[in-house]
Amino acid sequence: MTENSPKNRDDLFRFLDGLGISHSTKDHAPVFTVAESVSLRDEIPGGHTKNLFVKDKKDNFFLLTVEENATVDLKTVHMLIGAASKVSFGKPEKLLEYLGVIPGSVTAFGAINDTGKNVTFILDAELMEHDIVNCHPLSNDATTSIASSDLLRFMEATGHTPLVLKVTA
Repeated sequence: MTENSPKNRDDLFRFLDGLGISHSTKDHAPVFTVAESVSLRDEIPGGHTKNLFVKDKKDNFFLLTVEENATVDLKTVHMLIGAASKVSFGKPEKLLEYLGVIPGSVTAFGAINDTGKNVTFILDAELMEHDIVNCHPLSNDATTSIASSDLLRFMEATGHTPLVLKVTA
């Protein structure tokens, strides 16, 4: 692995282990949408995530991590997250460059790849009320469960201070 190549699932697990963060992972067929992942709910307890990679007109990037069934008003969310303008979806190239993932695999764990601090991470307050939060481990063929408090510890260990805000309707 070169310095510039994105970290993968094994790197993520080593990082979590090094922090003493308990985590469990269930492998499954790749899922690209929340609808495709519904069948896993009975097998994996906790809050399940939906992630929106967005940017404002000044190229400030944000990752909104919310509960899978939550609604985010993209016309007004900029006022809540501190964006310079209304937001639109970020391009897949920037998603790969900054978070080391492709569409369908977007995850809060992408913070491990954002070494340049290019992304502001927003964790929805309602999601963080769950004891356990479930995220893709940098690929969409598995789900990793982690305590919500440990997700915050993980983020801080990557050099990010996530904003815990109510961004859902």
